Amino acid sequence: MEEPDAAPLPSRLARLLSALFYGTCSFLIVLVNKALLTTYGFPSPIVLGIGQMATTVMILYVSKINKIIHFPDFDKKIPGKLFPLPLLYVGNHISGLSSTSKLSLPMFTVLRKFTIPLTLLLEAIILRKHYSLNIIFSVLAIVLGAFIAAGSDLAFNLEGYIFVFLNDIFTAANGVYTKQKMDPKELGKYGVLFYNACFMIIPTVIISVTTGDFQRATEFSHWKNVLFIIQFLLSCLLGFLLMYSTVLCSYYNSALTTAVVGAIKNVSVAYIGMLVGGDYIFSLLNFIGLNICMAGGLRYSFLTLNSQLKPKQPVDEESMPLDLKS
Repeated sequence: MEEPDAAPLPSRLARLLSALFYGTCSFLIVLVNKALLTTYGFPSPIVLGIGQMATTVMILYVSKINKIIHFPDFDKKIPGKLFPLPLLYVGNHISGLSSTSKLSLPMFTVLRKFTIPLTLLLEAIILRKHYSLNIIFSVLAIVLGAFIAAGSDLAFNLEGYIFVFLNDIFTAANGVYTKQKMDPKELGKYGVLFYNACFMIIPTVIISVTTGDFQRATEFSHWKNVLFIIQFLLSCLLGFLLMYSTVLCSYYNSALTTAVVGAIKNVSVAYIGMLVGGDYIFSLLNFIGLNICMAGGLRYSFLTLNSQLKPKQPVDEESMPLDLKS
C-alpha cells in the first residue's frame, strides 16, 4: 500500500460507524448464542468458542496471504508483546458463552453493566484517564439498578452469576489492554486478533476434551438439523465480527466507548428478552431495577459518546493503522 505524507485521524463519522458496527454485532451474537445454548440446548459453550476462534484464524490468515490485510509474521517476541491478552481473551470468550446459557437475557444484560465501572477503574489505573462527576454518577445509577434487579431475580442461578461477573472482569481488562497493545508499529489490530486466537485455540481444545465438553458436543442430537447448523455457523462468523468490531471501536474511540456502546445495545436486548426466550420471570422490584439500570446506562452513554465523538486534532501518520494509510 502507498502511504501518503500525512494522514488525519479517523473522522467523526468513522468513529461513529465503528461504534455502530460493534453495537450491531454485539446485539446479534447475543440473540444467536441464546438461541443455540437455550432454545436448542447446545451443551458445549467451549466448543462454540473454539468454532469462533477457528473462524477468526481462517479469515485473517486467508486475508493475509491474499494481501487484503497485513500483520507481522510470527517471531519469538510476539507472545511477550501480547501477554496477558490471550488469557483475558479466552476467559472473556468462555465466561460470556457460559453465562449466556445460564441466565435470562434481561438479567444477563443487567449484570453485564458491571463491565462499565470496571472499565472506568482499569482505564484510570492503567491508562491514567480521568472522568467527570456526571459520568461517575451515571455509573452509580447503573450499579444501583443492577443490584436492585439482581436482588429480586426470581430465577437466581449462582453459577450463572459467577460466570457473568467473571465475564465483566475479563471484558473490562481485555478492552483496556487491547487499547494499550494495539500499536500499529508492532502487531496492529489484525495481529492482535490473529495471534490471540492462535495462541488460545489449542489450550481451549484441551480444556474442552478434558472436561467432557467436546464429547457432549459430538453427542448432541441436532447436528442433522439444518437450521441449527446454519445458526451455529452464523455464531462462528459473528464471533469473528464481534472480535474485529471490538478492536475497531476501541482503536478509533476507547475501551470506555466500547463499553458504553455495549450498554446501549443492552437496552434493546433486555426488553426483547422479556418477550422472547421464555426464561424471564417478572417481578415488580426486578423490573424497577432493570429500568433504573437502563436509564443510568442511557445517560452515561449520552455523556460519554458526546465527548468521545468530538473531532480530534490530526497526528503523525506513524500512529495510524495500516488500513487508514491506504
